[in-house]
Amino acid sequence: MNAILLMLLGLGGMFLGYVFYSKFVAEKIYKLDPNFRTPAHEFEDGVDFVPTNKYVLWGHHFTSVAGAAPIIGPAIAVIWGWVPAFLWVIFGTIFFAGVHDAGAIWASNRNRARSIGALTGDVVGRRSQSLFMIVIFLVLLMVNAVFATAISGLLINFPSSVVPVWGAIFVALIIGQFIFRKWLNLGTVSVLGVIALYALIVVGPEAPLALPETVMGLSDNATWIIILFLYAAIASLLPVWMLLQPRDYINGLQLFIGLILIYGAVLISGPELVAPAFNTATPEGTPSLVPLLFVTIACGAISGFHGLVASGTTSKQLDKETDARFVGYFGAIGEGSLSLATIIAVTAGFATLADWQAVYHSFGQGGVTAFVSGGARILQEGLGFNVGIAETLLTVMAVLFAGTTMDTGLRLQRYIFQEWGSIYNIKWMEKAAPATLLAVGSCLLLAFGAGGADGSGGLAIWPLFGTTNQLLAGLTLLVVTTMLVKLKRPMYVTLLPLLFLLVMTIFALLIQLKGFYDASDWFLFSLDLLVLIAAIWIALEAASTLTRLRKENANSRD
Repeated sequence: MNAILLMLLGLGGMFLGYVFYSKFVAEKIYKLDPNFRTPAHEFEDGVDFVPTNKYVLWGHHFTSVAGAAPIIGPAIAVIWGWVPAFLWVIFGTIFFAGVHDAGAIWASNRNRARSIGALTGDVVGRRSQSLFMIVIFLVLLMVNAVFATAISGLLINFPSSVVPVWGAIFVALIIGQFIFRKWLNLGTVSVLGVIALYALIVVGPEAPLALPETVMGLSDNATWIIILFLYAAIASLLPVWMLLQPRDYINGLQLFIGLILIYGAVLISGPELVAPAFNTATPEGTPSLVPLLFVTIACGAISGFHGLVASGTTSKQLDKETDARFVGYFGAIGEGSLSLATIIAVTAGFATLADWQAVYHSFGQGGVTAFVSGGARILQEGLGFNVGIAETLLTVMAVLFAGTTMDTGLRLQRYIFQEWGSIYNIKWMEKAAPATLLAVGSCLLLAFGAGGADGSGGLAIWPLFGTTNQLLAGLTLLVVTTMLVKLKRPMYVTLLPLLFLLVMTIFALLIQLKGFYDASDWFLFSLDLLVLIAAIWIALEAASTLTRLRKENANSRD
């Protein structure tokens, strides 16, 4: 099959989903009100609560939730064939991710911009809140520790990306001043920012930078991880308008330009998909497609981490409630488009089926490296790009997304510690600086405690990220569904995705539990069991809460 047809079907489906389905959900289900006074205006403080242009906020939200996950997940999942990955990305984006992300923004916006974790206690119950906060903390711990490892690996393997990656931070600081102080209009700032960013990408291959193999007794990988967390700690304490918003915004523009280049190259070269549509000869040890596909591809279909960003930072910057449709639902469309481009790159970016099979020789292979090499080949054949420039462009794209996710992830982890301080009346923990130190400390403890001197300890619990993340998405949908029932509005648009996620998550956890038991991996076995208990608990809480509310609604009508 030609990749052009896959591209047109995918983009066309997501476009129709945004035009029609998101409009229905926004107007008939969430009933977004342009006159509602948002928390960004009510609690404006110039640091966390900042009313923001919806296009700038979309850039922040989209690039914060995207990270490297919508590349990694699909690039691994095509081992089952490109058809299952394609269908889950497209339908997951339209009916799951968009509804989930916009719903999380709406729910938080209607509750003083509180996080989904904090909301659970009021909306569902105190028992669920404690459970939710633990799951949130685990997800953030995994995301921050693993993304630091992924970024450091890319910086080491592609030294041409170092200058543009770090240079993008200075570009963001400059354009942040121009946007916030309104020295130039948004269009002019956007053009200047993109030019600066792509100039750095061109310079990158000419000025590759690499750390020494050891720095003060630490490996280059460990050194990069420490540098990344130091940067993320500083970034999480700065006002959102100074670095977080402009960096995410310029990265969002960069992504769309990158996608235009990739899709344009596909249109010109028309590559064939060399990977099988359904892979009936998967390598030994590959788990079953159902349910593992639905936890392997999270970002790009639906991801619980999105709910954390939506309710943790995005809702604090929402200028008008109606912007939630564009920021949340269209943000999911952007991520789905990236996942679609990844599927094309890792299935049509190889010369032959044998070349593809050489990479996908076992489960877990592919990932960002396959995306970079496959995408670079498509850019070379379609647009005549130099391979070095093409690889740098795609690597920078992946690293900048992962970096913005770390920025937001550490800020969210700081919020979690501050909320715990508020819940348990620990006054010093409610302050930003101590909470940030606790967030960084917990991530470094995992990175170096489980990974030794290399600092890659986050990978130790990464096998449970997919299931824990989807469990978190289920929790978010439970909160949104409960609010809809209380408001006596149709709930099926969120209830059906909630039920699907709970079934697939519990199924996947059981399969993984057996795998960890067979491998005598008692650490992951214990964590898996903990998450499994949490999933069953949530399922029971959902059934109990929704049944009670429906009875109350029925009695009120009598």
